[in-house]
Amino acid sequence: MPDNTYLSWISSQTKTRWWHDSAEQNELLRGLERGAVGVTTNPYLANVALAKHRTLWASEIDAVLAQGLQPEAKAEALMRIVVTHTAEKLMPQFEASSGRSGFVCGQVNPGRAGERETMAAMARRYHAWMPNIAVKLPATSAGLDVLEDCIAEGITATATVSFTVPQALAIAERHRQGIARARQAGVEPGKCFAVIMIGRLDDFLREVAQDNRAAVSEEDIRQSGLAVTKRAYALYRERGYEAVLLVAALRGTYHLTELAGADLLMSIAPAFQEPFVTREFPREERIERPVPADVIEKLSAIPEFVRAYDPGGMTPADFVSFGATQRTLSQFCEVGWRPMEGLR
Repeated sequence: MPDNTYLSWISSQTKTRWWHDSAEQNELLRGLERGAVGVTTNPYLANVALAKHRTLWASEIDAVLAQGLQPEAKAEALMRIVVTHTAEKLMPQFEASSGRSGFVCGQVNPGRAGERETMAAMARRYHAWMPNIAVKLPATSAGLDVLEDCIAEGITATATVSFTVPQALAIAERHRQGIARARQAGVEPGKCFAVIMIGRLDDFLREVAQDNRAAVSEEDIRQSGLAVTKRAYALYRERGYEAVLLVAALRGTYHLTELAGADLLMSIAPAFQEPFVTREFPREERIERPVPADVIEKLSAIPEFVRAYDPGGMTPADFVSFGATQRTLSQFCEVGWRPMEGLR
C-alpha cells in the first residue's frame, strides 16, 4: 500500500490502530496490505463470507452439511470455517507480535445473550479452534459474567453489542476482575477488546429523536456516538484500564478523523477504507477535541442519550433491554445466525 495515505498516516504516525471489518477473503487481503492488525467478524459477516466463498470452501461446507447437525450446531460449525480461515491469515502477525495483535473475532450465538452456561461452553470451544481468536460475547449482564470467566481462564474476549459509556466501563471492570483471578491462579489472563458500536448508537438515537420530535439536528445526532466514545476513552485513561476500546460500525469518515490519535482500535469496513486511501483528510490528532457543550446539552434532552453518555446511566441489568442492544441482537440473529442454521 502507498505509504502516503491517510490510513497509513493513522497507523504509522499516531497511536490509533485499526481492524478489518469483513471476512470476505479478497477484501481481507487488501485490508492486511493496508495495515489492518486484526479482523472483526460477526454472524452477518460470516454468512456473507460463506455465500461468497461457497465454491472456495465447498468441501468444508459440504462436510458440515452432510453431518445432519442440529441448527445451532450447524451454524457454529459454519462459523468455524469462516473464523479459522480468517485467523490463519492473521497468524503470522499474531506470532510476530508475540500475541499482542493479529486477533480475529468469533461471535457466539446472538440468540443466547442471556444464557451464561451456553455462552461459556461456546467460548471455550471457539478458543480451542486457534490461539488468535477473540471470542465475541454480548455486553449483557450474562455476557459480562462469561467474559470475566474467560479472562480468568486465559481466553481473549471481545465484548460486543455495546454502545454506551456504562457498558464500556462495565467491560473494563470485569476484565480487571478476570485479570486478578487469573494471576491468583497462575494463569496468563486473556486480553479484552471493548466494542463501542458508534454508528449504531447514532442510528438508534436518530430514530428516538424523530419519534419524540426532539429539538436536535442531524449534525447533533452525528456527534452522539463521538461524544460517548470520547467520554469512555477519557475514563479508560483516567482509570488505567487494560481493556482496549474497539470502535465499530462507522457511518462516515468523521468517525475516524474525529478520533484520530486515540490509543484505541477502529474497525473499518472495506467501503469505509476506500476514502482513506483515495482522498485527503487533515492529518490532525483530534481525539482531545471535545464535542461542543451546546451539542451535549441538546442531545441530553433525549433520555436514551443520557443513559448512553452518563457513566451511571445504566446498570448491567439494564444493558440487555437497551433499545440499540435489542435491535442489534435481533439483526445478528435474523440476517446472520439463522441463515447459517438454515443453510442447505
